[in-house]
Amino acid sequence: MKFEVTILGSRAAKPDVKHYQTAHALNVHEQFYLIDCGEAVQTQLMRYGLHPMRINHVFVSHLHGDHFYGLFPMISTMGLMGRKTPLHVYGPHPLQEIVDMHFRYFDAQLGYEVICHEVDHTQHLPVYENKVMEVWSIPLRHRVPCTGYHFREKTPGLNLRPAALQRYELSIQQMVAAKRGEDITLEDGTTIPNAELTYTPYAARSYAYLSDTTYSAKAAHLVRGVDLMYHEATYADADRKRARQTGHSTTLQAAKAALEAEAGQLIIGHFSGRYDENTEALRAEAATLFANTIAATEGLRVEIPIRKNQP
Repeated sequence: MKFEVTILGSRAAKPDVKHYQTAHALNVHEQFYLIDCGEAVQTQLMRYGLHPMRINHVFVSHLHGDHFYGLFPMISTMGLMGRKTPLHVYGPHPLQEIVDMHFRYFDAQLGYEVICHEVDHTQHLPVYENKVMEVWSIPLRHRVPCTGYHFREKTPGLNLRPAALQRYELSIQQMVAAKRGEDITLEDGTTIPNAELTYTPYAARSYAYLSDTTYSAKAAHLVRGVDLMYHEATYADADRKRARQTGHSTTLQAAKAALEAEAGQLIIGHFSGRYDENTEALRAEAATLFANTIAATEGLRVEIPIRKNQP
């Protein structure tokens, strides 16, 4: 039951021969999601063994090109590959208008449906849900409408405690009821609290994606307790004036957000090209405030391990 992030691109604005624009792939229980889709995202998916056809949902933070320009080539390639399953794309207004304009001139005979879901970037709201996960929008502060996303695994179903089964000799019907969360009444009238009979096998996991944004205590609070947080750190702290002017964060601001969120681990990325290959210095600067910090780099995979509970 994986919960794993793969970094496809780590750079802000302009790619270079080694680094690509922002995109992450998220694997939750072998269901794959794309978070932002910078230029050449489909190439990066294939490079790291993630088949584009397994992507059914794309979550776009905002409509700046370095987070969005990879979408339409991927849509076209999926059509060439014979896709029939609908592709769902989430993002702020005017997402629908831009996608409609593309289909006005390209991919008229695509062969599958692209469904847009415009996200209110000013609200903290659920935007997607399935059997194992839910996704919430996180209002961010950038130069254009921008939203983060909080991917939250649902609490797994209850397991029966072996010792309790042996002690109370429950019937099949009683075991089923207990797994539904019900208390159980025995033949002698004794009621057994559900907590004595069952336990949650592992703690639900979560991933927060916060890019692009200036520091926001509100955003950090909304994802409090998150296991893994990605927060943009476009600039070193010495360039905080430039960060403020462009609606971005510095290394120390990203670390401050992780502290506020009580995050388990922090990934920083969306690095300005001015730092060239010196991203280790950016990571080290953030780590002075939030020790468990790693720097995004293409191909990096970070898995959130299962924390099992004892029966």
